[in-house]
Amino acid sequence: MSVADRLGTGSSFSEARRTRSARGRAKAVTQGDVPAYELVRLRLDEVSPTPLNPRRNFGSDEDKTRFGEELRQAQLAACVAVSRPAYLALWPDHDERIGKAEHVLVNGERRFRSAVHVGLDSLDFVVRDDLASSREAFIDHLLKENLEREDFDVIERARGVEALVTVCGEQSERGARSRAAERLGKDRSWVTNQLSLLDLPEEIQVMLSSGDLAERDGRSLARHCKENPGVDAAGLLDYLKDAKAVAARKRAEELAAVQAVRSGNAGNSDRRLLSADNKQQPGDSESENTADSGSSLSADNKPEGAAVPADAPSAETAAPVAPVSSLLSADNKEEQPPASRADSRSLPTQQRSSKTPAPAVDPVNPRQIADELAEQLTADQLTELIELLMERVSAGASSS
Repeated sequence: MSVADRLGTGSSFSEARRTRSARGRAKAVTQGDVPAYELVRLRLDEVSPTPLNPRRNFGSDEDKTRFGEELRQAQLAACVAVSRPAYLALWPDHDERIGKAEHVLVNGERRFRSAVHVGLDSLDFVVRDDLASSREAFIDHLLKENLEREDFDVIERARGVEALVTVCGEQSERGARSRAAERLGKDRSWVTNQLSLLDLPEEIQVMLSSGDLAERDGRSLARHCKENPGVDAAGLLDYLKDAKAVAARKRAEELAAVQAVRSGNAGNSDRRLLSADNKQQPGDSESENTADSGSSLSADNKPEGAAVPADAPSAETAAPVAPVSSLLSADNKEEQPPASRADSRSLPTQQRSSKTPAPAVDPVNPRQIADELAEQLTADQLTELIELLMERVSAGASSS
Protein backbone atom coordinates (compact mmCIF):
# COMPACT_ATOMS: atom_id res chain seq x y z
CA MET A 1 0.00 0.00 0.00
CA SER A 2 1.52 3.33 -1.07
CA VAL A 3 1.72 6.45 1.06
CA ALA A 4 -0.71 8.20 -1.26
CA ASP A 5 -3.27 5.46 -0.67
CA ARG A 6 -2.87 5.81 3.08
CA LEU A 7 -3.17 9.60 3.15
CA GLY A 8 -5.67 10.00 0.40
CA THR A 9 -5.38 12.49 -2.45
CA GLY A 10 -6.51 16.06 -2.29
CA SER A 11 -5.64 19.18 -4.23
CA SER A 12 -2.41 19.51 -2.24
CA PHE A 13 -1.20 16.32 -3.94
CA SER A 14 -2.08 17.66 -7.44
CA GLU A 15 -4.15 14.62 -8.25
CA ALA A 16 -7.80 13.80 -8.60
CA ARG A 17 -9.39 11.98 -5.65
CA ARG A 18 -9.37 8.23 -5.89
CA THR A 19 -12.43 6.39 -4.72
CA ARG A 20 -12.42 3.17 -2.74
CA SER A 21 -15.23 0.60 -2.66
CA ALA A 22 -16.89 -0.12 0.66
CA ARG A 23 -15.57 -3.67 0.59
CA GLY A 24 -12.04 -2.56 -0.23
CA ARG A 25 -12.08 0.08 2.48
CA ALA A 26 -13.34 -2.37 5.12
CA LYS A 27 -10.63 -4.83 4.15
CA ALA A 28 -7.93 -2.13 4.31
CA VAL A 29 -9.11 -0.94 7.72
CA THR A 30 -9.17 -4.51 9.06
CA GLN A 31 -5.65 -5.14 7.83
CA GLY A 32 -4.43 -1.85 9.28
CA ASP A 33 -3.36 -0.49 5.91
CA VAL A 34 -5.33 2.72 6.38
CA PRO A 35 -6.92 4.32 9.43
CA ALA A 36 -10.66 4.36 9.92
CA TYR A 37 -10.76 7.94 8.60
CA GLU A 38 -9.59 9.47 5.36
CA LEU A 39 -8.46 12.84 4.10
CA VAL A 40 -11.25 15.11 2.89
CA ARG A 41 -11.31 18.56 1.34
CA LEU A 42 -13.54 20.99 3.24
CA ARG A 43 -14.49 24.55 2.47
CA LEU A 44 -13.33 26.92 5.20
CA ASP A 45 -16.75 28.58 5.51
CA GLU A 46 -18.16 25.17 6.47
CA VAL A 47 -15.78 24.83 9.46
CA SER A 48 -15.86 26.63 12.83
CA PRO A 49 -13.04 26.58 15.42
CA THR A 50 -14.03 25.17 18.78
CA PRO A 51 -14.60 27.77 21.50
CA LEU A 52 -12.82 25.39 23.92
CA ASN A 53 -9.36 25.87 22.41
CA PRO A 54 -7.17 27.45 25.14
CA ARG A 55 -4.84 28.91 22.55
CA ARG A 56 -5.36 32.60 21.87
CA ASN A 57 -2.14 33.68 20.18
CA PHE A 58 -1.92 32.61 16.53
CA GLY A 59 0.81 34.98 15.41
CA SER A 60 0.89 38.44 13.88
CA ASP A 61 -0.64 39.35 10.52
CA GLU A 62 2.81 39.03 8.98
CA ASP A 63 3.15 35.53 10.39
CA LYS A 64 -0.28 34.56 9.11
CA THR A 65 0.53 35.88 5.65
CA ARG A 66 3.79 33.94 5.42
CA PHE A 67 2.22 30.74 6.70
CA GLY A 68 -0.85 31.14 4.48
CA GLU A 69 1.31 31.44 1.35
CA GLU A 70 3.14 28.28 2.36
CA LEU A 71 -0.22 26.52 2.64
CA ARG A 72 -1.14 27.77 -0.82
CA GLN A 73 1.87 25.90 -2.20
CA ALA A 74 1.53 22.73 -0.12
CA GLN A 75 -0.27 21.63 3.02
CA LEU A 76 2.03 19.21 4.82
CA ALA A 77 -0.34 18.36 7.69
CA ALA A 78 -4.09 18.02 7.65
CA CYS A 79 -6.38 19.77 10.11
CA VAL A 80 -8.52 17.68 12.46
CA ALA A 81 -12.26 18.22 12.88
CA VAL A 82 -15.39 16.51 14.16
CA SER A 83 -18.83 16.64 12.66
CA ARG A 84 -21.40 19.09 13.93
CA PRO A 85 -23.72 16.41 15.40
CA ALA A 86 -20.86 14.72 17.28
CA TYR A 87 -19.73 18.02 18.74
CA LEU A 88 -23.18 19.26 19.78
CA ALA A 89 -23.81 15.92 21.46
CA LEU A 90 -21.14 16.93 23.97
CA TRP A 91 -21.80 20.67 24.16
CA PRO A 92 -25.33 21.45 23.04
CA ASP A 93 -25.08 24.98 24.41
CA HIS A 94 -22.47 25.79 21.72
CA ASP A 95 -25.05 25.68 18.92
CA GLU A 96 -25.05 29.44 18.42
CA ARG A 97 -21.31 29.79 18.96
CA ILE A 98 -20.40 27.49 16.04
CA GLY A 99 -23.08 28.96 13.76
CA LYS A 100 -24.13 26.92 10.74
CA ALA A 101 -20.79 25.13 10.35
CA GLU A 102 -21.03 21.45 9.45
CA HIS A 103 -17.71 20.66 11.13
CA VAL A 104 -15.94 21.89 14.24
CA LEU A 105 -12.16 22.32 14.17
CA VAL A 106 -10.21 20.47 16.88
CA ASN A 107 -6.55 20.81 15.81
CA GLY A 108 -4.97 23.12 13.24
CA GLU A 109 -6.55 26.47 14.11
CA ARG A 110 -3.36 28.37 13.21
CA ARG A 111 -3.43 26.79 9.74
CA PHE A 112 -7.16 27.56 9.49
CA ARG A 113 -6.76 31.24 10.44
CA SER A 114 -3.70 31.72 8.19
CA ALA A 115 -5.56 30.23 5.23
CA VAL A 116 -8.55 32.53 5.86
CA HIS A 117 -6.14 35.49 6.19
CA VAL A 118 -4.67 34.97 2.68
CA GLY A 119 -8.06 34.13 1.11
CA LEU A 120 -7.83 30.36 0.61
CA ASP A 121 -11.14 28.60 0.01
CA SER A 122 -10.43 25.13 1.40
CA LEU A 123 -7.96 22.90 3.22
CA ASP A 124 -7.41 19.21 3.77
CA PHE A 125 -9.08 17.79 6.89
CA VAL A 126 -9.36 14.54 8.75
CA VAL A 127 -12.79 14.09 10.32
CA ARG A 128 -12.51 12.11 13.54
CA ASP A 129 -15.74 11.76 15.43
CA ASP A 130 -14.03 9.23 17.69
CA LEU A 131 -12.38 12.19 19.47
CA ALA A 132 -15.87 13.28 20.59
CA SER A 133 -16.61 10.10 22.48
CA SER A 134 -16.61 12.08 25.75
CA ARG A 135 -15.83 15.54 26.99
CA GLU A 136 -12.68 14.29 28.69
CA ALA A 137 -11.41 12.66 25.51
CA PHE A 138 -12.13 15.80 23.45
CA ILE A 139 -10.38 18.21 25.85
CA ASP A 140 -7.53 15.75 26.39
CA HIS A 141 -6.79 15.56 22.66
CA LEU A 142 -7.22 19.30 22.26
CA LEU A 143 -4.76 20.04 25.07
CA LYS A 144 -2.13 17.42 24.19
CA GLU A 145 -1.80 18.74 20.68
CA ASN A 146 -1.07 22.22 22.02
CA LEU A 147 1.27 21.10 24.80
CA GLU A 148 3.72 19.88 22.17
CA ARG A 149 3.99 23.36 20.62
CA GLU A 150 6.87 25.63 21.64
CA ASP A 151 4.78 28.80 21.19
CA PHE A 152 2.05 27.59 23.56
CA ASP A 153 2.52 30.05 26.40
CA VAL A 154 2.22 29.35 30.11
CA ILE A 155 -1.20 30.90 30.73
CA GLU A 156 -2.75 29.23 27.68
CA ARG A 157 -1.51 25.90 28.95
CA ALA A 158 -2.88 26.60 32.42
CA ARG A 159 -6.31 27.44 30.93
CA GLY A 160 -6.30 24.17 28.99
CA VAL A 161 -5.46 22.22 32.14
CA GLU A 162 -8.26 24.01 33.94
CA ALA A 163 -10.74 23.02 31.23
CA LEU A 164 -9.65 19.37 31.47
CA VAL A 165 -9.97 19.38 35.27
CA THR A 166 -13.42 20.89 34.91
CA VAL A 167 -14.72 18.16 32.61
CA CYS A 168 -13.01 15.47 34.72
CA GLY A 169 -14.88 16.81 37.75
CA GLU A 170 -18.34 16.77 36.12
CA GLN A 171 -19.02 13.24 37.31
CA SER A 172 -17.22 13.67 40.64
CA GLU A 173 -15.11 16.56 41.84
CA ARG A 174 -13.17 14.16 44.05
CA GLY A 175 -10.05 13.09 42.22
CA ALA A 176 -10.61 15.38 39.23
CA ARG A 177 -7.05 16.70 39.29
CA SER A 178 -5.65 13.19 39.59
CA ARG A 179 -7.66 11.99 36.57
CA ALA A 180 -6.56 15.02 34.56
CA ALA A 181 -2.93 14.41 35.49
CA GLU A 182 -3.25 10.76 34.47
CA ARG A 183 -4.64 11.71 31.08
CA LEU A 184 -1.81 14.19 30.48
CA GLY A 185 0.87 11.85 31.79
CA LYS A 186 1.83 14.32 34.53
CA ASP A 187 1.94 14.38 38.32
CA ARG A 188 -0.95 15.80 40.30
CA SER A 189 1.39 18.46 41.72
CA TRP A 190 2.10 19.64 38.17
CA VAL A 191 -1.60 20.13 37.56
CA THR A 192 -1.95 22.03 40.85
CA ASN A 193 0.96 24.33 39.94
CA GLN A 194 -0.63 25.09 36.57
CA LEU A 195 -3.95 26.02 38.12
CA SER A 196 -2.28 28.26 40.70
CA LEU A 197 -0.98 30.53 37.93
CA LEU A 198 -4.56 31.48 37.06
CA ASP A 199 -4.97 32.96 40.57
CA LEU A 200 -2.33 35.62 39.88
CA PRO A 201 -3.35 39.19 38.99
CA GLU A 202 -3.97 39.90 35.31
CA GLU A 203 -0.79 42.00 34.99
CA ILE A 204 1.34 39.08 36.18
CA GLN A 205 -0.41 36.67 33.81
CA VAL A 206 0.34 38.98 30.89
CA MET A 207 4.02 38.99 31.85
CA LEU A 208 3.99 35.18 31.97
CA SER A 209 2.30 34.94 28.56
CA SER A 210 4.80 37.31 26.94
CA GLY A 211 7.80 35.58 28.49
CA ASP A 212 8.87 38.62 30.50
CA LEU A 213 8.43 36.57 33.67
CA ALA A 214 9.77 33.03 34.06
CA GLU A 215 7.35 30.26 34.95
CA ARG A 216 9.32 29.35 38.10
CA ASP A 217 8.97 32.96 39.26
CA GLY A 218 5.25 32.76 38.55
CA ARG A 219 4.93 29.66 40.73
CA SER A 220 6.83 31.42 43.52
CA LEU A 221 4.49 34.42 43.29
CA ALA A 222 1.48 32.10 43.27
CA ARG A 223 2.59 30.56 46.58
CA HIS A 224 3.17 34.02 48.07
CA CYS A 225 -0.21 35.18 46.79
CA LYS A 226 -1.90 32.19 48.44
CA GLU A 227 -0.18 32.94 51.76
CA ASN A 228 -0.96 36.67 51.49
CA PRO A 229 -4.46 37.10 50.01
CA GLY A 230 -5.21 40.51 48.56
CA VAL A 231 -1.65 41.42 47.52
CA ASP A 232 -1.59 43.30 44.21
CA ALA A 233 0.75 42.98 41.24
CA ALA A 234 3.11 45.71 42.45
CA GLY A 235 3.44 44.04 45.85
CA LEU A 236 4.16 40.69 44.21
CA LEU A 237 6.89 42.18 42.02
CA ASP A 238 8.48 43.89 45.05
CA TYR A 239 8.44 40.59 46.92
CA LEU A 240 10.06 38.83 43.96
CA LYS A 241 12.78 41.49 43.74
CA ASP A 242 13.60 41.22 47.46
CA ALA A 243 13.59 37.43 47.35
CA LYS A 244 16.04 37.39 44.44
CA ALA A 245 18.31 39.89 46.23
CA VAL A 246 18.38 37.71 49.35
CA ALA A 247 19.08 34.59 47.29
CA ALA A 248 21.91 36.35 45.41
CA ARG A 249 23.49 37.55 48.65
CA LYS A 250 23.29 34.07 50.14
CA ARG A 251 24.95 32.55 47.07
CA ALA A 252 27.72 35.17 47.26
CA GLU A 253 28.35 34.37 50.95
CA GLU A 254 28.48 30.65 50.24
CA LEU A 255 30.89 31.22 47.36
CA ALA A 256 33.14 33.40 49.54
CA ALA A 257 33.17 30.73 52.26
CA VAL A 258 34.15 28.05 49.77
CA GLN A 259 36.95 30.21 48.37
CA ALA A 260 38.24 30.94 51.89
CA VAL A 261 38.39 27.22 52.68
CA ARG A 262 40.22 26.52 49.45
CA SER A 263 42.72 29.32 50.11
CA GLY A 264 43.39 28.00 53.62
CA ASN A 265 43.95 24.51 52.35
CA ALA A 266 46.30 25.81 49.68
CA GLY A 267 48.33 27.78 52.26
CA ASN A 268 48.67 24.82 54.60
CA SER A 269 49.42 22.29 51.91
CA ASP A 270 52.79 20.50 52.13
CA ARG A 271 54.81 21.69 49.17
CA ARG A 272 57.81 19.46 49.93
CA LEU A 273 58.65 16.78 47.42
CA LEU A 274 57.92 13.18 48.21
CA SER A 275 60.04 10.17 47.44
CA ALA A 276 58.99 7.51 44.98
CA ASP A 277 57.03 5.72 47.71
CA ASN A 278 55.25 9.01 48.71
CA LYS A 279 57.06 9.17 52.04
CA GLN A 280 58.68 12.32 53.34
CA GLN A 281 62.46 12.14 53.31
CA PRO A 282 64.24 13.08 56.57
CA GLY A 283 65.68 16.56 56.77
CA ASP A 284 62.98 18.10 54.54
CA SER A 285 63.62 21.74 55.18
CA GLU A 286 64.91 23.89 52.37
CA SER A 287 68.18 24.63 54.17
CA GLU A 288 68.89 20.95 54.79
CA ASN A 289 68.01 20.07 51.24
CA THR A 290 70.33 22.82 50.00
CA ALA A 291 73.19 21.69 52.22
CA ASP A 292 72.80 18.05 51.30
CA SER A 293 72.40 18.72 47.62
CA GLY A 294 76.14 19.32 47.23
CA SER A 295 77.23 15.87 48.35
CA SER A 296 78.17 13.33 45.70
CA LEU A 297 76.64 9.91 45.55
CA SER A 298 78.48 6.64 44.99
CA ALA A 299 77.54 4.10 42.36
CA ASP A 300 74.95 2.57 44.72
CA ASN A 301 73.28 6.01 45.21
CA LYS A 302 74.31 6.35 48.83
CA PRO A 303 75.84 9.61 50.00
CA GLU A 304 79.36 9.31 51.39
CA GLY A 305 79.33 9.54 55.18
CA ALA A 306 75.52 9.82 55.29
CA ALA A 307 75.04 7.09 57.90
CA VAL A 308 76.46 7.82 61.39
CA PRO A 309 77.00 4.78 63.66
CA ALA A 310 75.46 4.89 67.11
CA ASP A 311 78.91 4.50 68.80
CA ALA A 312 80.58 7.25 66.75
CA PRO A 313 82.61 9.78 68.77
CA SER A 314 81.07 13.12 69.60
CA ALA A 315 81.88 16.30 67.74
CA GLU A 316 84.31 17.41 70.51
CA THR A 317 86.42 14.20 70.42
CA ALA A 318 86.17 13.27 66.77
CA ALA A 319 89.14 14.14 64.61
CA PRO A 320 88.49 16.74 61.97
CA VAL A 321 87.71 15.23 58.63
CA ALA A 322 88.98 16.91 55.53
CA PRO A 323 86.42 17.40 52.77
CA VAL A 324 86.36 14.57 50.33
CA SER A 325 87.46 15.76 46.96
CA SER A 326 89.03 12.62 45.57
CA LEU A 327 87.44 10.54 42.87
CA LEU A 328 85.91 7.15 43.57
CA SER A 329 87.26 3.94 42.17
CA ALA A 330 85.27 1.48 40.11
CA ASP A 331 84.34 -0.46 43.26
CA ASN A 332 83.15 2.74 45.01
CA LYS A 333 86.16 2.76 47.38
CA GLU A 334 88.13 5.88 47.88
CA GLU A 335 91.74 5.88 46.68
CA GLN A 336 94.21 6.82 49.40
CA PRO A 337 95.96 10.10 48.57
CA PRO A 338 99.74 9.76 48.12
CA ALA A 339 101.87 10.82 51.09
CA SER A 340 103.89 13.99 50.73
CA ARG A 341 107.67 13.97 50.53
CA ALA A 342 107.99 15.45 54.04
CA ASP A 343 105.86 12.69 55.50
CA SER A 344 107.85 10.01 53.70
CA ARG A 345 111.07 11.35 55.10
CA SER A 346 109.70 11.25 58.67
CA LEU A 347 108.85 7.57 58.44
CA PRO A 348 111.30 4.86 59.42
CA THR A 349 112.66 2.60 56.79
CA GLN A 350 110.50 -0.35 57.96
CA GLN A 351 107.33 1.69 57.30
CA ARG A 352 108.24 2.58 53.75
CA SER A 353 106.96 0.63 50.86
CA SER A 354 108.82 -2.59 50.38
CA LYS A 355 108.99 -1.87 46.72
CA THR A 356 111.55 0.95 47.24
CA PRO A 357 115.10 -0.57 47.55
CA ALA A 358 117.30 0.67 50.40
CA PRO A 359 120.41 2.63 49.32
CA ALA A 360 123.76 0.79 49.46
CA VAL A 361 125.96 1.67 52.50
CA ASP A 362 129.73 1.28 52.58
CA PRO A 363 130.50 -0.44 55.90
CA VAL A 364 134.12 0.84 55.98
CA ASN A 365 133.13 4.53 55.74
CA PRO A 366 131.72 5.63 59.13
CA ARG A 367 131.01 9.16 57.90
CA GLN A 368 128.87 7.87 55.04
CA ILE A 369 126.98 5.68 57.51
CA ALA A 370 126.41 8.66 59.80
CA ASP A 371 125.18 10.88 56.94
CA GLU A 372 122.88 8.22 55.68
CA LEU A 373 121.44 7.52 59.11
CA ALA A 374 120.96 11.24 59.72
CA GLU A 375 118.77 11.38 56.65
CA GLN A 376 116.86 8.25 57.56
CA LEU A 377 116.29 8.66 61.34
CA THR A 378 114.84 11.29 63.55
CA ALA A 379 116.78 12.97 66.33
CA ASP A 380 115.28 10.70 68.99
CA GLN A 381 116.06 7.66 66.94
CA LEU A 382 119.65 8.81 66.43
CA THR A 383 120.01 9.36 70.20
CA GLU A 384 118.66 5.90 70.87
CA LEU A 385 121.05 4.48 68.26
CA ILE A 386 124.06 6.21 69.86
CA GLU A 387 123.11 4.76 73.22
CA LEU A 388 122.88 1.28 71.75
CA LEU A 389 126.25 1.65 70.06
CA MET A 390 127.84 2.85 73.29
CA GLU A 391 126.43 -0.19 75.09
CA ARG A 392 127.84 -2.40 72.38
CA VAL A 393 131.25 -0.73 72.72
CA SER A 394 131.16 -1.08 76.48
CA ALA A 395 130.22 -4.73 76.27
CA GLY A 396 133.00 -5.43 73.77
CA ALA A 397 135.60 -3.76 75.95
CA SER A 398 134.52 -5.76 78.98
CA SER A 399 134.72 -9.03 77.12
CA SER A 400 138.21 -8.23 75.91
